[in-house]
Amino acid sequence: MKPMGQEVSLHVDAPVAAVWALVSDVTRIGEFSPETFEARWTKGSTGPEVGATFAGHVKRNGVGPTYWSPCRVTVCEPERVFEFSVGTDAVSVNNWGYRLDPEDGGTRVTEYFRLQPALAMRVYWLLLGRLRGRTNVNGMRTTLERMRAVLEA
Repeated sequence: MKPMGQEVSLHVDAPVAAVWALVSDVTRIGEFSPETFEARWTKGSTGPEVGATFAGHVKRNGVGPTYWSPCRVTVCEPERVFEFSVGTDAVSVNNWGYRLDPEDGGTRVTEYFRLQPALAMRVYWLLLGRLRGRTNVNGMRTTLERMRAVLEA
């Protein structure tokens, strides 16, 4: 079976520390994402650390009804990896993250997602994976390009 996820990378002419500060500040995602137009830390969390929680306010494909998605930080390696799961404490639906690598005086930023390997997610990916994957790739590219514009300004 094909991997249930995808990634997009691009070079940013900014130091890793600056890129980290941006990708790990979930309260700024609304400036960049075509789907998640705001986010806020929840349950007493105030910043990026493993176990911190936040909620993302989402409008799927930029249209239709909005909803809040609960998220939990699962990997937080400053200036290297910031990853979070989407779902409840009991059920995680997918994971999103950013990997940062120094490159040519700047940073190679990779945004990625992967679905949890539950049977329902396998069926979802089999039926809608190509369409949803294309939407996610386009959204990740847009997000990273918007971040790059801010970081290189």
